[in-house]
Amino acid sequence: MAYEILEKLKKEIEGFESDKSARDVGIVSEVGDGILHITGLEGALAQEILMVEAEDEEIPSLAFNLEENLIGAVILGNPGKVKVGSRVVKTGKVLSLKAGEELLGRVISPLGDPIDGKGVIFSGKGGTDYFLERRAPSVVERESVNTPLHTGIKAIDSMIPIGRGQRELIIGDRQTGKTSIVIDAILNQQKDAASLSPNGGKPVISIYVAVAQKDSKVAKIVKVLEEKGAMKNTIVVSAPASAPAALQYLAPFAGCAVGEYFMDKGMDALVIYDDLSKHADSYRELSLLLRRPPGREAYPGDIFYLHARLLERAAKLSKEKGGGSLTALPIIETKLGDVSAYVPTNVISITDGQIYLESGLFYRGVRPAVNVGLSVSRVGSAAQTKAMKKVAGKLRLELAQFRELQAFVQFSSDLDPDTRKKIKRGELLTEVLKQSDLAPVPFEKAVIVLYAAISGAMDEVPLPEVKKFVDGLLEWIEKLHNDEILEEIRKTKDFSQEVEAKLKAAIENYGVTSKSK
Repeated sequence: MAYEILEKLKKEIEGFESDKSARDVGIVSEVGDGILHITGLEGALAQEILMVEAEDEEIPSLAFNLEENLIGAVILGNPGKVKVGSRVVKTGKVLSLKAGEELLGRVISPLGDPIDGKGVIFSGKGGTDYFLERRAPSVVERESVNTPLHTGIKAIDSMIPIGRGQRELIIGDRQTGKTSIVIDAILNQQKDAASLSPNGGKPVISIYVAVAQKDSKVAKIVKVLEEKGAMKNTIVVSAPASAPAALQYLAPFAGCAVGEYFMDKGMDALVIYDDLSKHADSYRELSLLLRRPPGREAYPGDIFYLHARLLERAAKLSKEKGGGSLTALPIIETKLGDVSAYVPTNVISITDGQIYLESGLFYRGVRPAVNVGLSVSRVGSAAQTKAMKKVAGKLRLELAQFRELQAFVQFSSDLDPDTRKKIKRGELLTEVLKQSDLAPVPFEKAVIVLYAAISGAMDEVPLPEVKKFVDGLLEWIEKLHNDEILEEIRKTKDFSQEVEAKLKAAIENYGVTSKSK
């Protein structure tokens, strides 16, 4: 019996091969509030995925703080299963997600997992890994912004133009229509962007990033996009209010990474961050839990760097790099119109201009409630079509004069004829620029409406009748002059003297016809 056991042991010893590979193993020393501290894990990288060995699975975490004897990490999985004393191993992988055209029409989490109940996105080896944190294109890799990205909102496309590759901030108090503007911009890409694209007529791909929004709001937006046929070219990245702060922090970087995939393919992409105020709050929460020193308004000292490195990734690439573009529309929510607060001033200084929505205008029925005086586009007319540039040149000036006079004449009843005329013109232009939600106007129609208003053809139209007149005029031109006016402006993107003469005659004919009715 002893002999048999001895022989068995000999065979086992002869067949034994030692595993010469070694790996660093750390131990969880502290855990709580979705944060863990790890000791004994040297050589970990910033933003590296670390796997915590739980009872029956491995929980991913993200290395955040790299200190001399300690690593601070945020838990990306179920925090309830992570205990003090759990083993932690390095993976050598930096946080990334899979990007590809299969994402179109889907709702995903910041880690790239589907959350819309439509099943797996990538099968097998599909998709390309894109780092959530990535170096922004250098100056040499970029070219100047020169192609318009039309939002379909007359006030913005005429006075605060957005170009492909630009970063334009949308700022305002809560409930002033910030999200409505970006949803209209997504819808308008289906009608407008394909014909304007220098990249073979491909539509602009839209990425909507919802940070700490209600699930019901995100579901409503997805439903609207599906009903309007825009979801086929849209990707939604959602980290709802119920999600951990770590996922809310990662959401904008995930959306940017997806946008970069399409930009690198030579396509045009639009990424919307709704909103960066909540993103800053989630980063503040993580930083305070990791015991980073707080600064102004309890935000960490690198809050400016956080948003700068995110927004700098929006660019118009040079032809050598494929000529793609990534346009960023970050949203910031102000409190009681205070644009001088810490995060709003930071983002204003990073972006190429801002669209300021004023609650006073909103409650007076001026919607979209764009304050023309405080809004600006630093790219300006370089990103406008020639047609829009010719028509909208006087618009901003006339509206600014109207706003100034409006405030001045509140205390005066006796007005000279010139002032009365300017006020009447300002009221007319304000009425023309009003627009309902989910009804973006193609740029060629906006050109016609603005021309009719600025040329004086609508001076005699009573203010309550302006909308009816505009709708009737567009319908008239679409039926009788579609090819020679509308299509001509759309194709050439110019407003020639010949087209202007035809349009003037068409407006006069419509005016005569509408009066005779």
